[in-house]
Amino acid sequence: MRPIGKRNLLGVLVDAVDYEHAVASILTAAERRRGYSVTALAVHGVMTGVQDETHRQRLNGFDLVTPDGQPVRWALNLLYKTGLKDRVYGPTLTLKVCAAAAETGVPIYLYGSRQDVLDNMSDNLTEQFPGLIIAGAEPSKFRQTTAEEKLEIAERIRASGARITFVGLGCPRQEVFAYEYRDLLSMPVIAVGAAFDYHAGFVNEPPAWIQRAGLQWLYRLIQNPRRLWRRYLLLNPAYVTLVFLQWVGLRRPEPRPVEQPIPDVLYG
Repeated sequence: MRPIGKRNLLGVLVDAVDYEHAVASILTAAERRRGYSVTALAVHGVMTGVQDETHRQRLNGFDLVTPDGQPVRWALNLLYKTGLKDRVYGPTLTLKVCAAAAETGVPIYLYGSRQDVLDNMSDNLTEQFPGLIIAGAEPSKFRQTTAEEKLEIAERIRASGARITFVGLGCPRQEVFAYEYRDLLSMPVIAVGAAFDYHAGFVNEPPAWIQRAGLQWLYRLIQNPRRLWRRYLLLNPAYVTLVFLQWVGLRRPEPRPVEQPIPDVLYG
């Protein structure tokens, strides 16, 4: 399919795009050494933008926001008849970008999570894609960083020779990072969240049929109910309700452009 462009989903601008065009746009930005912020949003990511106006403005300033969850894809098809046949899922997008980077010799950088996760992920990626160059890997500080630390992180990534940075800090911290570092790094900065744990082998992905049915949230909830119950049992019904209201025309959310610079949160 040809890329359709951004569509307003509950006030958050999501790109009606497939894997082919998402990967091509990321590699093009990498080759041109151009800042390019990317995130893959499931229901939780969209609802984070719905609930927080500042973060919604931040998301609407991204270069590429892919429909990570099936319910996000379904909503785009319902509201805009986009004809999307598949979602653009962060962990799968990670693998496809790594495959293209290996073929073209574009080095990547991994930022976020813990050192043991990064070590396992690096080993697994280079085994799967023998030509892949991982220029560096740096764990999260698990706290807000100072302005000086932010510049130091950016300098380490640039000095590594990387041309693409993958970020795994969890939503919404990873989106804040991608937004803040895009222009500092002059390369694609891709927020992919759970991809780090999945590709490190620390967390098992659900079976394909569960993913196709849009039940990945239930699979994750069963695995970690204490941490995730509020996210899924409260946000999912709210999402369905708001999509319905937008569909029937009772709610017309308007995405607000970034009218002034958003203050740095400095996540790392």
